[in-house]
Amino acid sequence: MATDRTSLAAAAPSDAVVPIEDTSLTAFYKDMNLAERRTFWSCAMGWALDGMDFMIYPLVIGTIIKLWNVDAGSAGAAVTATLLASALGGWLAGYLADRIGRVLTLQITILWFSAFSIICALAQDFNQLLIARTILGLGFGGEWAAGAVLMGEVIRPQYRGRAVGSVQSGWAIGWGLAVLSQAILFSLLPPEQAWRWMFVVGAAPAVLVFYLRRYVKEPEISAETRRHQAASGDRPAIWEIFAGPILKTTILASLVATGMQGGYYAITAWVPRFLTTERHLSIVSSTGYLAALIIGSFIGYLIGAWLADRIGRRNLFLIFSIGAIAVVIAYTQLPLSNDILWLLGFPLGFFASGYFSGMGAFLTELYPTRLRGSGQGFCYNFGRGIGALFPTLVGVISAYMTLANAIAIFAVVAYGVFFIAAYALPETRGRVLRADA
Repeated sequence: MATDRTSLAAAAPSDAVVPIEDTSLTAFYKDMNLAERRTFWSCAMGWALDGMDFMIYPLVIGTIIKLWNVDAGSAGAAVTATLLASALGGWLAGYLADRIGRVLTLQITILWFSAFSIICALAQDFNQLLIARTILGLGFGGEWAAGAVLMGEVIRPQYRGRAVGSVQSGWAIGWGLAVLSQAILFSLLPPEQAWRWMFVVGAAPAVLVFYLRRYVKEPEISAETRRHQAASGDRPAIWEIFAGPILKTTILASLVATGMQGGYYAITAWVPRFLTTERHLSIVSSTGYLAALIIGSFIGYLIGAWLADRIGRRNLFLIFSIGAIAVVIAYTQLPLSNDILWLLGFPLGFFASGYFSGMGAFLTELYPTRLRGSGQGFCYNFGRGIGALFPTLVGVISAYMTLANAIAIFAVVAYGVFFIAAYALPETRGRVLRADA
């Protein structure tokens, strides 16, 4: 029965496509109703605070290395452990979102990673910090899974790419808030205290739960599907995304997610360290270079959101993966002055981030409603889990070559996988979602 249901559901979403008439970036927001706007802002704030929380550790990694005499490979392993845990957390949260609802799952995950950010601030040695960051990752991965499905189901199909992609730009804002917090705290406090307060700041997302409880409602398409399941006793199994024709989609989508995130993490986890070691910048003076990267990232998210509806999700992935390879090679391999490197930070952030804007809508449209949380949560977070290996590998390999070369090697490999897998998947722009009986 599971395979038959999956076969029917897999075919359904591609049968109806809504034409996209107004392709301007802001059209979706002007035409939003109140429920859509509340969902949009809650997910945008959640993703911004999620980004801030994740980027705190890469920003304090140099301090941790010096304070506790940690080698680069072990320091990178903490990033990997967080992302591996987030892979599991995202899959479980996606499955939970199919069982108890998108909004409730989103609330649980936000409270989870906020609480463990505080615990990170209280760590007394590197092992304690590693454990706390790993457990934090369960909620970190789950937040994206629940929020992306929530957005994808609430927003109308003709605006889905721009709306979900614009929410993705909140990550750059969160990254900026983390860098701003670093500049302020490391200017006012000694490093051995400043890094702890960075993690305290990372607990801010907990406040968002009050807004979610009061103003954001469960998508009707999700509620209706769960009502049908409750009446029939036919609830989705966690392994259904590996059955029938859905299996091919799950494999290819997971490879897309692996490539896009592996490249991103290889760059963002180690660029702050690259600037302070191989480019000989101080923590405070490197802020301007990271600012260029972050501004490029923010603009990339917005342009990527527009392109996702304008040229399609698949074309967005193909163009940006090629662009990312070219800029990474230039940033790490060419003998550039620091002034030129600062300017190159903008296109690096642009191409290394903008493709994320199409991913949420793309995964939402690939799966039927009964499996959407499970499928979206698994694929994105499988990619996050495998991509999580890249920061550790970069750290380990940098002991045998320059950090710049290690970053370039793993980023290029990741973006190559991204390109090939995206090419093998269909275009999904404008697909109409429906409740599953």
